[in-house]
Amino acid sequence: MDKREKLDALKLALTNEEKEKEFYLQHAGRTSNEVGKKMFIAIAKDEEEHYRKIEELYNNLKERDGWPDGFSSQISSSKVAEIIDDIIQKSLVSESADVEDEKAVEMAIDFERMAEEFYSELAERADSEEERNFFNMLSSLERGHRLSLEDTLDYFKDPQGWLERKGGRHLDGA
Repeated sequence: MDKREKLDALKLALTNEEKEKEFYLQHAGRTSNEVGKKMFIAIAKDEEEHYRKIEELYNNLKERDGWPDGFSSQISSSKVAEIIDDIIQKSLVSESADVEDEKAVEMAIDFERMAEEFYSELAERADSEEERNFFNMLSSLERGHRLSLEDTLDYFKDPQGWLERKGGRHLDGA
């Protein structure tokens, strides 16, 4: 992939990360479901961090050819899994999710699936091991979001069944 293609791909990634963050914040503000609100906020924070790291890479690549020396591709781990664990531990009962919550999560699952595939394709086209590792890491993070959102959707549709499948207590406390 030449420099122009990389920069164009990173520009698209920046646009997508920003749109996804705004989507999550909008739905965090709209929902009255505590689980959904926590999930949307956590993923919005993750997308903001992805944005900053991609922006740093984009700015570095604009100034030079090839992968920037000393570029740290580390991104802190997501808090999304902790939210799922917290739900299980507390057998969290929150206000029922509405149809809009479910639609938002379904849309978010599609966003995350597309991002996962996009970064995976960039990894396949990478010119260096560092570049490949960076895009594989982003793909993996987006996959984690997708899986957590699928869990959230399952919880929205059947909280009691979800808790039983996850090994949590029953909603009645038993």
